[in-house]
Amino acid sequence: MSLIKLESISKTYRTGSMESQALNNVSFSVAAGEFLAIAGPSGSGKTTLLNLIGCLDSPTEGKLYLEDNDIGAKKSEELAFIRRWKLGFIFQTFNLIPILTAYENVEFPLILKGDTGPKERRAMIEEIMAELGLKDLMYRKPAELSGGQQQRVAIARALVKKPQLILADEPTANLDSHTGREILDIMLKLNEKGQATFIFSTHDQMVMDYARRIIHLKDGNLDSDEMRG
Repeated sequence: MSLIKLESISKTYRTGSMESQALNNVSFSVAAGEFLAIAGPSGSGKTTLLNLIGCLDSPTEGKLYLEDNDIGAKKSEELAFIRRWKLGFIFQTFNLIPILTAYENVEFPLILKGDTGPKERRAMIEEIMAELGLKDLMYRKPAELSGGQQQRVAIARALVKKPQLILADEPTANLDSHTGREILDIMLKLNEKGQATFIFSTHDQMVMDYARRIIHLKDGNLDSDEMRG
């Protein structure tokens, strides 16, 4: 069974009488455990595709399945439930809450999920933050952290609830090449340990070099599907 399956997905945005097609008849499947990049230049449709997979938007045409459940047929409350329980998000601008400490940022999705008490949350947070080298930085606020440290906190926040799928939108865009490579090493290690399936949107060649599979988009169309080593 595929973790994600797309069948003839199209997405059209309408503004008044104007239409813009972001995706056109895109089909592919993603198995659990993949480390996959959706690649293409600006305007190719990769962020739109990531948003659809992440239940942040709905396709205009076609079917999108998560574990054989038709996401396109779900109501907004059901999509929110899927995002809260099954998905983790890593954003290129980190999107940390500035008034919260690193620890509190990582705790936030667990509070929203609502199935753990304070002691269990603390154990989960300390475990993932130690694994990501953040043990001594837990009580600093985002402004007191470097870009690489902020991205590590964002990864910890995405992983702490143990989602099935991590979606990362241009995760190295605001990092220097050395820090970007460190972040990718961390995510690859977590993937290899079986902690999550990763899907990236990117135009960064370094991210593509790490990916085991690359979906290339061009003008909203699936241009190629390349398996790597």
